[in-house]
Order: sequence, then C-alpha cells, then structure tokens
Amino acid sequence: MFRRHSLDVTDILHPDGQNLLAVLVHPPDHPGTIPPEGGQGGDHEIGKDVATQYVEGWDWMAPIRDRNTGIWDEVSISITGPVKIIDPHLVSTFFDGYKRVYLHTTTELENKSSSVVECDLNIQVTSELEGGVCIVEHLQTQQLSIPSGKRVQHTFPQLFFYKPNLWWPNGMGKQALYNVTITVDVKGHGESDSWSHMYGFRKIESYIDSATGGRLFKVNGQPIFIRGGNWILSDGLLRLSKKRYKTDIKFHADMNFNMIRCWGGGLAERPEFYHYCDIYGLLVWQEFWITGDVDGRGVPVSNPNGPLDHDLFMLCARDTVKLLRNHPSLALWVGGNEQVPPPDINNALKDELKLHPYFESLHNTGKSVQELSASVKDPSNYLDGTRIYIQGSMWDGFANGKGDFTDGPYEIQYPESFFKDDFYNYGFNPEVGSVGVPVAATIKATMPPEGWKIPLFKKLPDGYVEEVPNPIWEYHKYIPYSKPGKVHNQILLYGTPTDLNDFCLKAQLVNYIQYRALLEGWTSRMWSKYTGVLIWKTQNPWTGLRGQFYDHLHDQTAGFYGCRSAAEPVHVQLNLATYFIEVVNTLSEQLSDVAIEASVWDLEGTCPYYVVHEKLSVPSKKTVPILEMKYPKSKNPKPVYFLLLKLYKMSDYGVISRNFYWLHLPGGDYKLLEPYRKKRVPLKIRSTTFIKGSTYEMEMHVENKSKKPDSKSLTYKNNFVTRIGDGDFDMASVEPVNSAAEEKQEASLFQRIYRRFSGETDDLQVSEINGSDEGVAFFLYFSVHASEPGHKEGEDTRILPVHYSDNYFSLVPGEVMPIKISFEVPPGVTPRIRLHGWNYHSGHKVY
Repeated sequence: MFRRHSLDVTDILHPDGQNLLAVLVHPPDHPGTIPPEGGQGGDHEIGKDVATQYVEGWDWMAPIRDRNTGIWDEVSISITGPVKIIDPHLVSTFFDGYKRVYLHTTTELENKSSSVVECDLNIQVTSELEGGVCIVEHLQTQQLSIPSGKRVQHTFPQLFFYKPNLWWPNGMGKQALYNVTITVDVKGHGESDSWSHMYGFRKIESYIDSATGGRLFKVNGQPIFIRGGNWILSDGLLRLSKKRYKTDIKFHADMNFNMIRCWGGGLAERPEFYHYCDIYGLLVWQEFWITGDVDGRGVPVSNPNGPLDHDLFMLCARDTVKLLRNHPSLALWVGGNEQVPPPDINNALKDELKLHPYFESLHNTGKSVQELSASVKDPSNYLDGTRIYIQGSMWDGFANGKGDFTDGPYEIQYPESFFKDDFYNYGFNPEVGSVGVPVAATIKATMPPEGWKIPLFKKLPDGYVEEVPNPIWEYHKYIPYSKPGKVHNQILLYGTPTDLNDFCLKAQLVNYIQYRALLEGWTSRMWSKYTGVLIWKTQNPWTGLRGQFYDHLHDQTAGFYGCRSAAEPVHVQLNLATYFIEVVNTLSEQLSDVAIEASVWDLEGTCPYYVVHEKLSVPSKKTVPILEMKYPKSKNPKPVYFLLLKLYKMSDYGVISRNFYWLHLPGGDYKLLEPYRKKRVPLKIRSTTFIKGSTYEMEMHVENKSKKPDSKSLTYKNNFVTRIGDGDFDMASVEPVNSAAEEKQEASLFQRIYRRFSGETDDLQVSEINGSDEGVAFFLYFSVHASEPGHKEGEDTRILPVHYSDNYFSLVPGEVMPIKISFEVPPGVTPRIRLHGWNYHSGHKVY
C-alpha cells in the first residue's frame, strides 16, 4: 500500500489508437472481522498486512467496510527520453551561525535505451521575489556517460550560499523556500527528464532536555516549544485532494500550531500534504505503520511481530523516505504508535535512518565539523541522515520515555486542572484528548432526524451526571462532557439544554474553555516542566463526535479559536489555578516597554475592576507571572463575570495579545448567563469586500455600541500589532508577504489588494443590530451561507471552508474588533454573512 510503482508501457501502447487500462485489485490478505464489542482495530488481523490499521475501526472511527480496497493514490502517465531522473536527495549543511550554507544533491539516473548516452546534467536553484519575479541563485552543469540499461548514482559538487533566507516553523519567522530544478539533456535527443522541488534551508536538532526529561526540538539553533496536534488522515475513505490538504494545513497554521503528528495507524500522506506543511510552517512527526493495538496487545492479543512480510514493510519504508525526505517540514521519523516495531524492522530503521555526522550533536561525535568534513561522505548519499529516528511514540523523551502508557488522558477535564502540578508528570505528552461536538448545522447535515436528539442527563447517586447519547451518536463515537466520579458535567454549568441548537452552542462554550485551558496550562510551565504537547486529535476523517477542532465538512468548533488564542507566539493569560496573570513569550527577542490591561465586566455592563500594569519586560522563551487578578477576593464580587486581558505596546497602544474569559466564583456555575441571553446589546458592523474570481476577502469591524466608560486606554480599538512571519490574519499586516510558492502568494492576496485599494474602494457596507441594553456582546460568531432560490427549509446553506481571523469572540462596551474572512464560492452562488451570538439567536444578516 505504501510504495510507488512505475511501469514502462512504451512497447505496449498504441500511439495512434485507443488505449485502455485495466487494474485488478485485491483486498488486504487479512481484512479481519469486527467483534460485537468493537475495539481498537477490530480483531487486529489487519496488523498482519502492510496497510492502514484504522480500517477495522477504532474508538474514534467506525470500520471501513471494504478496508479501502482499490487504488487510493493518483495514476498518471509520464513521458521521458532515454534517461530518467529518480529520487533526488537535497541536504543542506550550516556553518558560521547559519551565515554559510551548502546544498548537497545526489540523484539516481537510469538509462532505458539500448546504447551508451552522453548527458548534460543541470541543477538550478531559484528564489522568488515580489510579483512572481524569480532570481537564479545557482546554475551548474556536468557531463557524464551512462551505460545502456544501467542505473547510476550521481552527486553534484556542493553549492555555496551566503546568508540564505531560512525556513522557520509557524510562529518563529517566514517559511522561505527555494525552487530546485534538475534536468538531464541527452546528446542527440534534447531534454530527457526534469524534476523540481520547493526546498527550505533549515536545521532541526532534537535531544532529551535535562531540565524536564522531555524531548526538545531546535530549529536553526532556536528552541521551539511544541504545541500541535495528532493527525489521523484527511479522509477515512482516502478521497484525497490538493484543495482539502491546503485547507487542513492552513487550519492548523491558523490555530498557531507548529507540529502535526501523523499517527501510525494511518498513512504517510501524499506529497501535497507535506508541501502545504512547508508552505505554512508545520513541523511533521511521521510515524511508520505500527500501532500497539494491532501489533502486540488487545483482546484477543494481536500478532506481536508486526506485519508478516517484513521485507515488504522495509521496501515501503524506504520508498516513503525517498518520497518525503526533501520537505523542510518533516522533523522526525517514529517507528510506531505506542509500540516499537519488531526488532529486525526497528534495527533496520535505526541503521538506515541514522544521522549523518554533520547532524549529530558535536559533543556526541567528539569531533568538530571541520574535522568531520574531510572524512565523511556527502550527506545526500544517505537514505536520509538529517532527522532523528525514535523507535516509538512513548520512548526517548516522549511520555515517560520507557514505553509505558503515560500519554492521555482523553476526556473532559476541569479547566483549572491543566495548570496544576500533578496533572501530567512528564516533559512531552504526545497525546492528550478531550471533547469535540461540532455545531448543530453539521449534525443536521450528516445525520437523520433521529440523530438530532441530545443526550439524556442521568443523575447518579453520588451527585455526578452521566450522559446517555442516542444510538446514532454512539455509532459516531460521541465522548461526553462529564466524567462521573471525576468531572461534573461542564455543559450543565450553563443550564439544562433544551434542544440540539442549545446543546451545541453550550458545547462550543465548553470546547473553547477546555482547549484554551489545556494549551495555556502547558505553556504556563514552558521549559520548567514541559517541552511540548500534542492534542488528540485536531481533525476527523469522518463525521465523528469527539476530539476535533473542525469537523469533516470543514466547519470549525469554538475549540479551534480557543487554541488559536492560547498558542499565540506572544500571549497574555490567566493561570486558572493561581489566578496570576502571566505573559508568554516564545520568541527569540525580549519584549520591552509593554503593558497589561486587565478589566472585569459584570452582567450589568459595569466595570468594577480595572488594572493597568505598565513598563514591563519579558525575557525571550519565558513564561512570566506578572500580577494576581484579585477581583474574586474583592468585596462582594459578582458570581459570574467577564475578564478581558490585553498586552499592548506602550508607545502606540498596539495590541500584541487579547484574551477574553468568562468566569464564575469557586464552587459556582454559569447559570446566570441564561437570562443574560435576553439582553440586546447594540452592534455596528462595517464590512469591506474584495472579490477576485470566486474568492472573497472581507474585513469586518464589529463594534459594541454600548457606552464606553471613561478611560485613558486606547486599546478598545484593537489595533493589533503585526506578527513576524504571519501569513494571513494580522490586521496590520497589509504589506505583501514574500514567498517562494504560488500558494503563499494566494494567501497574501488580501494584503496586496488591501494596500492597493483600501483608500479607494466604495464597497463599504454598514449593518446595525439595535438594542437598548448596556453590556458585553458575548460569544459572537460569523457564518457564511449561499443565497440561492430553491433552498428547502432546514437545508444546510453553509459555504465551507471559511477562514476567519477570529470567531467566537466577545466585545466589552465600546470595543471594536476587526475580523478577516476569506472563502471561495461555487459558480452562480451569492454569499451572505450572518452574525450569531449568545445574545443574538436568529443569525442577523450583516452582508
């Protein structure tokens, strides 16, 4: 399943006639059966094959009935001359603090002809300037002869670069990419074959951190605190597409994540997946096709020796390495999920993926780079050699590092638990999971009406509540919002839901709080206790009801935006265990001359607590507690209140980080928010729209028209500071972003158009929502719909996917929030934008 096939059909084609291709497909040799109780990997038989292991079902996935039998990747016809280019390998080495860089290149060449050929082999490296103009950085040609019917390996002389633009992960800088093109010209024939690849200069190092015991990653010499997610696969039925990959990966970048773990029960995704990880700066942890549930444990106990055909496994592994190794986003190889591959496979992977001496830590080799360079072979001759190989997802710096089951937990938690000392005891958690109910529209679009019934809330003798879902939700692997005996129901904190719409809206409130607290809790102990965390899981390969930040239809949950807030490179947050306000700085530069504004707002629209802490400095790569938020200890605090935190530059009031909380006093709940839904807080929405073809780029300015209290602060305008390396969603980012890739140019479309036309456009629309109440406009969110005649009542009219700079946001009196929205519309469809919220039930049309 995991190897490429190339078949020479030259001699059997009819060049002037019709050609038909017939493909005979077989199911896996061991498709297995599904026990009545289900379970991880069914009866585990699929583990005997070199195949995706999720297809027999998991606790988050129903079985795939035909085990995805058939062709699952592209079939294409390519035409070459007598000499074919095969699997070039690009490697860069760095010296003098990344000022001096060398590009090493090795490729295989196969002569398919019946005679010796004389060739010119060319390599060209180009970089892209603004406006699609390319500059040639290097061009080199070499002559060689290739005997008839032979395959040879050729290594180019290394190419020298001085101070090249480096590739950085998301949140650390720009993703600079160069285009490397190799062509072979055969004497008497002309160009025989060509190959090109986007390539980024970067160095990834990894070792076990002595302070935390967790695995630490460095990119270009800078430590990176890992905040990312576990990826299953784009689609359970393997309906893969470039467009879907682009949306998937951009969503992860929008959440400010910097790593994706490709779980071992899935697959090595197609090159387009890694291409977009290159574009958007997502490091990739790539596992091979081993997982403990079907390779050594379970009931019945599964085959402990992995797939039966070890030679086939290694053939596929080598081919996968060759397919993916040139992507700068690929950070490490891992043998399996919660399991180590069989000894012979594990030893082969260790040996064939061992680091080249250039990429070993110098204190391990005992030699300087200069001493090594004269004695070792070119690093591009290795199968890889630039990334570490770890034998399993809970070994060597992950979980407890010994393979014991120390990842998780996988259920709802109290938000404050994530901040406590005893929540997780190891430095890097590769899997920690929780809830993930989507919006009501998705459930209605993917299930029959019988599936629209919300869970029953069954009170137990000990006072806890058990959720009893309907059978359709059980089939879709619903995970509840309570854990009897451990966590009281988090939806019932807002009152008992009345219907599906009410349940899903309250679930979004919980989703937001749950995942923001998870990441903020981890970040609160950045480098002192933790080196990273990966959430189980970010997306869903089908219409499941757990662990997701966007559903299978590509609509985001509120947890998406909780993560986006918490994982900002610079972030202000409330420690929910200590109630200290903290500032997180993951950047390599110190923050200076900044201030924190903390304001508490009650349900009557007044501000009983307002504190500004000025002239702050925050060291790089640190989380610093600044001051205690003392409102809960004040005289007569309100049982439910809102807290707005802003970190801003004192020089111009530019907002670096904004964070909004809804909180209750200890031992309380949020039931007072239920009558708050009747409040009518006036809003004003100004929208500017730019259209290019089928693409809409919109900027909304949403203003809470309640009377703004007198204050010296100007932060209510929310003029957000531009973040270095951010592609799309910073309001001040109106300059075009240089990039070496077409897709990144598309991503910066809004910036280019905005700079050119923002002062001239007359496409300004103003919409107002009237109301006479003062207070916070709570939990606002946009949705985009198709306005077409003939839509039936209740039909799903959403246009998906949509990229929002923020959503599920709240505004205090007088505050203005700029929101960017981008999407594509189908032919002949007119889009309509609706604004919903806790206080705004009907979905007001604002465009």
